[in-house]
Amino acid sequence: MLTPLQKRFRYHFRGNRQTNVISKPEWYLAQVLLWIGNHTEFLDEKIQPILDKVGSSVNARLEFSRGLMMLVLEKLAADIPCLLYDDNLFCHLVDEVLLFERELHSVHGYPGTFANCLHILSEETCFQRWLTVERKFALQKMDSALSSEAAWISQYKDITDVDEMKVPDCAETFMTLLLVITDRYKNLPTASRKLQFLELQKDLVDDFRIRLTQVMKEETRASLGFRYSAILNAVNYISTVLADWADNVFFLQLQQAALEVFAENNTLSKLELGQLASMESSVFDNMINLLERLKHDMLTRQVDHVFREVKDAAKLYGKERWLSLPSQSEQAVMSLSSSACPLLLTLRDRLLQLEQQLCISLFKIFWQMLAEKLDIYIYQEIILANHFNEGGASQLQFDMTRNLFPLFSHYCKRPENYFKHVKEACIVLNLNIGSALLLKDVLQSASGQPPATAALNEVGIYKLAQQDVEILLNLRTNWPNTGK
Repeated sequence: MLTPLQKRFRYHFRGNRQTNVISKPEWYLAQVLLWIGNHTEFLDEKIQPILDKVGSSVNARLEFSRGLMMLVLEKLAADIPCLLYDDNLFCHLVDEVLLFERELHSVHGYPGTFANCLHILSEETCFQRWLTVERKFALQKMDSALSSEAAWISQYKDITDVDEMKVPDCAETFMTLLLVITDRYKNLPTASRKLQFLELQKDLVDDFRIRLTQVMKEETRASLGFRYSAILNAVNYISTVLADWADNVFFLQLQQAALEVFAENNTLSKLELGQLASMESSVFDNMINLLERLKHDMLTRQVDHVFREVKDAAKLYGKERWLSLPSQSEQAVMSLSSSACPLLLTLRDRLLQLEQQLCISLFKIFWQMLAEKLDIYIYQEIILANHFNEGGASQLQFDMTRNLFPLFSHYCKRPENYFKHVKEACIVLNLNIGSALLLKDVLQSASGQPPATAALNEVGIYKLAQQDVEILLNLRTNWPNTGK
């Protein structure tokens, strides 16, 4: 059955025939798939029962496919040396061979243990050339992705539920590129070849991270700008996807293979080997750590920028006459301090802007970092730097609890928990006279003892230390005149 097909194959795809074109490997690959497909029914229904009848373990369809595969391997071995140094022809050949292999295994059930084209592609000279070409074309695609006009725009920007990560186009293109590379090498016959491809992927991630860093440095003057935030979203997306891939069975198997190689070559310390073996670390850990560091640096720069603006806007508020403000009973209705308006407006505008620009997970980190810095700043630079009469204390509490904290209520249920210094300072400053005198006595008589902690907890103080509370009590001016 095979002999006439072998003759036809050699007639059409050898020598000077018009069908033997080195740039068209798909012609002979498609022909072989066609023959396998056309003979399947006949082999399964007519030939296989004869073999089964005599107790043979031969699978007619697979043996027929294996015979035709030998023709393909012969042809590849002859053609590859001729196009090894023409990048486009070689790349096209690899693409067609991979498509052929996929169909052969998925549609025709050809076993991976039988001789196949990937063994030819894994031979040293051919494989090194494949790696070189793969790297070259990947770098070209990275260049075009980063230089395109839509590089920093998310293609899903108008579909809210899809666009949670606000991934810029260049990052999505890059990760798709890595995914395609994985798909191309995942069926290679040996782990050592797969590991070489994994190293290529890691090099590409590092290269892309460096390029992102370079673009980011050009944007540092506008760290609240759209492009800066888009770079940050890109870094976050790549890091998140790599962390997901680290748990993928394919990469876990590669990690195991890498472990065996490292153990043989003594290239890692015992600690690093142990971490890899126990799955505490992954094949992408170094990449993820570098991306996370970049992400943290960029976020910190944004937080610092907004914090500087808010601090400038808060200067007037810090100079408010806290010592001589009218008490709550002297006012018909409490209203926001006019000096707090610039501070709150600046804060509101920047929060809205960055909520639109950053993905959800990044914005959450951003506002929490900002709230922490604001809490310390208001506590140290505004509260501890002033003295408060009754009216000043109640005004501060009104400004904080009814105006500042609610700015963050859109992002969490209890924003006051992110402003513990300010919240507790307001409690101490606004204690009624009797409670304040009692607390003062307890703190003075039970210095550092459990009763002091219990007394503080009773009035709602958990974060501030005893010394801090004593300082705050001394900032109150509305003590009764005891004649002392």
